[in-house]
Amino acid sequence: MAKKPTPHPYADKLTFDRIMLLIATLVNHPGVGHSDTETSDTKYHDALLEVQSQLQKIATESTSIDFPENYPAIPTIRKDLETLRHYGILDKRMYRFGYYLGTGAMSRDELLFAFQAIASQAKYQGNPQARQICEKLTKRLRGLDIELKGQLFYPVREQLNRAIIYTDPVEMLDRQEYRNTLFHKLDIVETAIIQGQAIELFRQNNYYGKSHLGFRRIWPLQLIYHDIAWYLICENYENGHLTVERVNRFTDHCKIIDVEARGLAPQQQSLKIAHKLLKNGWGLFLGKPEQQQAELQGTLKLQKVKVRFFEKVVGFILEGDRRHPRQKKIKEGPRDSFGNLLYVDYQIDLPDRSLNEFSLWVNRYMDSAQVLSPPSLVEKHRQAARDLADRYS
Repeated sequence: MAKKPTPHPYADKLTFDRIMLLIATLVNHPGVGHSDTETSDTKYHDALLEVQSQLQKIATESTSIDFPENYPAIPTIRKDLETLRHYGILDKRMYRFGYYLGTGAMSRDELLFAFQAIASQAKYQGNPQARQICEKLTKRLRGLDIELKGQLFYPVREQLNRAIIYTDPVEMLDRQEYRNTLFHKLDIVETAIIQGQAIELFRQNNYYGKSHLGFRRIWPLQLIYHDIAWYLICENYENGHLTVERVNRFTDHCKIIDVEARGLAPQQQSLKIAHKLLKNGWGLFLGKPEQQQAELQGTLKLQKVKVRFFEKVVGFILEGDRRHPRQKKIKEGPRDSFGNLLYVDYQIDLPDRSLNEFSLWVNRYMDSAQVLSPPSLVEKHRQAARDLADRYS
């Protein structure tokens, strides 16, 4: 005797339409159910109310689906969400910050913005991972770009800072410009960052002297792009000294030396300290070990730096009122008979370690800048001006 079939709980049209519209709601409104306000014990936020509202709105806009009034109820939606978890459509975890399917956590506008950021990084910063992702997304989203009449792939925003070195191993191979740099082992570096593993690198170049060459043992903390190149924020394995290193100055020697990973918490703590140093200073040099410890302990005396900028660049300097988080208010000088400012004074407190990189910034303005303090920096720029004049004579 044939076994009597068991009716599926979503066999009738109403329940099938309901769960299909729930999936459509999560697809078209990623993050639905998230509250933008902080909840407390006195103000409970029910994420399913928003899910219900969006689902009912989609049902109302459909010409072929006619739901009963106030349908579906919150308990019914909760049961449907459990069904989606059962089939792996939703993950079996809490969705405290809104519901979305798989990795589809972005709306169309957010996807457009993210794609353009990835495309810019692939094009100008030479990030091979970004290039690979961009190529895949370009193929997958070609239909959406046609629907949007070319808006998806149009570069509304781009970061034009271009890497001055080869960074992409595939490009190096295509152009027969192989460089045995750390760019060939970034997958290992990135894994070590996330897992908190120490690695051994070999530094082959130092264009500012012959020190710091050879094998280095570090905890890699973060890859950053700054101005013209990729850098690695790292922590010395032996003494905890924090530095920022150019990626291309290391060879492709990259070996895990700490299989027992220390985890993300120490990584995040060290990275937080490194960014504090970056915020305090000017540029990427984080100081020698003794300087760094004194700065972190608050015992390092800062230098009061003052530079006067003259007419040709006054407007540009005034425009940068957030050039550094610790700069003083830019002080305006006297005006000429036409009301034009003759000069402005830029003042900032900096650690000694940052004066060289600050000088490089001041040098961009040539004869339109004069260092007024501290005395050591005044003498340095005065001598540089003499040397420049001698070259032209």
